[in-house]
Amino acid sequence: MAMPLKPESIIIEPARGWQVINWRELREYRDLFYFLIDRDIKVLYKQTVLGFGWAILRPVLSMVIFTVIFGGLARVDSDGMPYALFSYAALVPWLYFSTALSASALSLVNNTDMLTKVYFPRLIFPLTPVFSKLVDFVISFAVVFVLMAWFHVAPTARMLYLPLLILLMMLATAGISLWFAAMSVHYRDVKHAMPFVTQILMYAAPVVWSAALIEERFGQAGRLVFGLYPMVGVIEGFRVALLDTGPMPWDMLAVGTASALLLFVTGLFYFRRMEVNFADVA
Repeated sequence: MAMPLKPESIIIEPARGWQVINWRELREYRDLFYFLIDRDIKVLYKQTVLGFGWAILRPVLSMVIFTVIFGGLARVDSDGMPYALFSYAALVPWLYFSTALSASALSLVNNTDMLTKVYFPRLIFPLTPVFSKLVDFVISFAVVFVLMAWFHVAPTARMLYLPLLILLMMLATAGISLWFAAMSVHYRDVKHAMPFVTQILMYAAPVVWSAALIEERFGQAGRLVFGLYPMVGVIEGFRVALLDTGPMPWDMLAVGTASALLLFVTGLFYFRRMEVNFADVA
């Protein structure tokens, strides 16, 4: 008489120490990843009057305020472009970066119910906003062409560089987000600090002013050091690709890419290092 087969047991144990990323495991949970992205997109504007109109209203209102204050009153140099267009070309990548960073940094803290009850790769949480916020980015980006038509600025072939700039934008966002997301579980100060951090990061980036001011005051060395902040090269690259304000800042993009890669790789390892305690302290 044949003995009945025992069901196969799967034992899940936490990894210890500095571990490499289990990409196979992430691929196996890709359906959950797609679901969370879809949930983020739908929930964000659920029961709102304007819906996805907020993706346009936020950058447009910011552009108007910046144009009045920095373009009109302070008369900040805008590389020969109308200040409204100059600022909006920077606001599009910046708002993606700031909103995705804020959402990713608090993604583990805001999903403690799932985090403590069922196992899945925790890396999915901070990476979800990096992709879901692209919807807002695309919607707000479309307004750039309306402004270009309004101010009679013709597109150029440099727009072909935009996919590379978008990839760098996402890489920088993901790298910084991984650090903040892992820290937010252990240090709840991160939740209170994020609005202040994003505000500081905005004024540190050339959103309302041109990065050419750095080179004028600190020379080429200062320009390269400034470019270590990955969003500097992204923002300047967007302006050049869309408005043809000067040569493409390849030097800033090179050091920014190296910095973003370093942030991403170290962020992955740090996240995995701290992951073993997420469910205990969440």
